[in-house]
Amino acid sequence: MRRSALDLEMVAEWKNMTAAFQAASRGKTDRPEVRAFAENLDAELGALRAEISSGAIRPGKMKSFWIRDPKLRLIHAPCFRDRVLHHALMSLAGPVLERSLIFDTYACRIGKGTLAAVQRCQHHARRYPIFAKIDIKGFFPSVDHGVLNDLLARRFKNRQLLGVLSRIIEAHGSGTGKGLPIGALTSQHFANFYLAGLDRFLLEERKASGMVRYMDDIVWWGETLPRMRETLGAVDAFASEKFFLELKRPVEIGRSASGMTFCGYRILPGALRLSRRRRRRYAERRSWWENAYSKGVIDERALQMGYDSVLAITAHAEAAAWRREQLRRRPIAGELLSI
Repeated sequence: MRRSALDLEMVAEWKNMTAAFQAASRGKTDRPEVRAFAENLDAELGALRAEISSGAIRPGKMKSFWIRDPKLRLIHAPCFRDRVLHHALMSLAGPVLERSLIFDTYACRIGKGTLAAVQRCQHHARRYPIFAKIDIKGFFPSVDHGVLNDLLARRFKNRQLLGVLSRIIEAHGSGTGKGLPIGALTSQHFANFYLAGLDRFLLEERKASGMVRYMDDIVWWGETLPRMRETLGAVDAFASEKFFLELKRPVEIGRSASGMTFCGYRILPGALRLSRRRRRRYAERRSWWENAYSKGVIDERALQMGYDSVLAITAHAEAAAWRREQLRRRPIAGELLSI
């Protein structure tokens, strides 16, 4: 395999750095740290470029907080200066990592996403009778730094670049040599790249009839139950031995005709329906927007935009009857008038 010649001088080029600033600040221009950076942009980018070129760049401290989306997650948000660095690196290194991914990897990729993953699942469900679905237990906290650094060294040959990438990886570590921060741009690319070998193992070694991966949620299809169970055992061993990852239990093996839940949808060969989690998400978000309006936090226009975003959660599923029932039980006008 031919390794990329990308180096830090390329990353630090002025055009790349200004584009990285624009990408990092998009939608965040009202934040104090972004305004402060922008007010002294030439000096800030100049200093950052010099540190990158010399290879002396050191990641700053991350801000940690919890969110529930829908399960509780610990987010580590890099400081704005580090976000500019991440965008500068990934604008050039990202396409190199992208080339290692198979077509059917759908998370955090341009032209992919959850809907494309769900539609691909339905395509496979129409063709193959049996599926197996797995996800990784504590995936982001379990990513091994040594394994990831070795994988990156197979893609890039510049030692200074690899040193910067390694420091970014280790900045989140708690001394265990494991873990990627949820909330960093680099983590999305690294996490997708980390499991690329597992994708190829499934398709090339185990000859899966078809597969779809959305980050660490993986489903594949085959013709017989014994073959699927055998492949599941091989995948379990491969993930453990090569990547030090553990599959979440229980795993699911079933018939495509009976349906499966993936990325918020209940997928059948002839229909897409909402999962219980997505229905709950709809109710929670609708209630949030209505409460914000009742308290005067938002106006009618913002409320309508909120309803549009809530409706988008259900738009691609065959859920018209369910939506009508929701409106009948909790009419929007009635809810607002009763407040």
